Amino acid sequence: MQLQFPDHFFWGTSTAATQVETAGDHNWKGVRARDGYLLDRTTDHERRRDEDLEYICRLGNVYRCSVDWARLQEAPYKAFNEAVIDEYQRFFTKMNERGVKVMFVIHHFTNPLWFEQAGGWLVEENVGAFVDYARQCITHFGPYVFNWNTFNEPNVYAMNAYMLGNFPPYHRSWVEANKVLLHMGIAHEVVYEMIKTHYPNIPVGISLNTAWFDAANSWGRLPAAFTDWWFHQKAAKPFSKKLDYWGLSYYAYVPFNPKPITELDHPGKLSKMGIPHDNMWGYRPEGLARILRQFHKKYKKPIVITENGICTDDPHRRIQCIRDYLKICHQAIKDGVNLRGYIHWSTWDNFEWHLGPTYRFGLVHVNVFTKERTMTAAGEFYEQIVQNNSVDV
Repeated sequence: MQLQFPDHFFWGTSTAATQVETAGDHNWKGVRARDGYLLDRTTDHERRRDEDLEYICRLGNVYRCSVDWARLQEAPYKAFNEAVIDEYQRFFTKMNERGVKVMFVIHHFTNPLWFEQAGGWLVEENVGAFVDYARQCITHFGPYVFNWNTFNEPNVYAMNAYMLGNFPPYHRSWVEANKVLLHMGIAHEVVYEMIKTHYPNIPVGISLNTAWFDAANSWGRLPAAFTDWWFHQKAAKPFSKKLDYWGLSYYAYVPFNPKPITELDHPGKLSKMGIPHDNMWGYRPEGLARILRQFHKKYKKPIVITENGICTDDPHRRIQCIRDYLKICHQAIKDGVNLRGYIHWSTWDNFEWHLGPTYRFGLVHVNVFTKERTMTAAGEFYEQIVQNNSVDV
């Protein structure tokens, strides 16, 4: 059966600068990941932009990406480095000339060392430095951008960096996590107005991570419900007043017993529970349908899937994942959800934050050692979807 998507629907893929470029002087440089690799060279994207552009163009008419704040701005309120500006502008120009639009993510988890050393997002006075960075991004990159994300998954950032201690600066504080969200929300509102002043007709949103937090038994009901509330409501609230659309990412089904059960922390346990999973989380695509209904009903705003995929080394499993999720997206549109586009994570294998490069999400395979790229069967499958604006399920 073939599912046809609306004529205006857009397709694309996504990466983040920190995960694909050689590290600048930011707070992730030199981090040793779970699989033993150091976050430094990552995938050599800055050396292979023309090669990567070919894959980007095959995999959609939208490319969602960020830039390296640390490389662009060496100190607070300092003018951007002209050579780095030129590097990104040349890349964006080539992309636009090939018919690919840029969805620009201003903040994707990473801060320059000077920002982090000043207290990072815990200090409200640092909001001004971020706003200045955003202002210069708007000035130098605005002409190439058709859509903005001020922040990528602030709920994931606050939870992992300040509550769970998985991301730099590795804090564990409920109070700090909420303070960080508050300050990011303040920055978002200021930057939203700034973008609208210069580009009043360009949509501005964020990307919010979503998941299905479920109780595996009676002991899991309270922690699952609390996590769901904090992740989807508490964390979203500071950003909800000024948004043209919600960017939503979805990957995970997480049962609680009473602690969360994942393949990362409890290998094999999900299988014993009869729950399908990838290399990280439980796999229940129907959770995306729940999320789409919830956000459509609550906010009545357009939605874009800004990230979605599966952590696997098997391209055929990735193909089935794409089919599963696009069936849900297609049905949501039929049910009245104003879903504007779908962006797959990720274009090519990258450095999966604190886990490392062997945790793969790419439509294009990357050799960890040589950085050689190879289109996978999943990439070829997605390319056909993009070309036909439809999927065979």
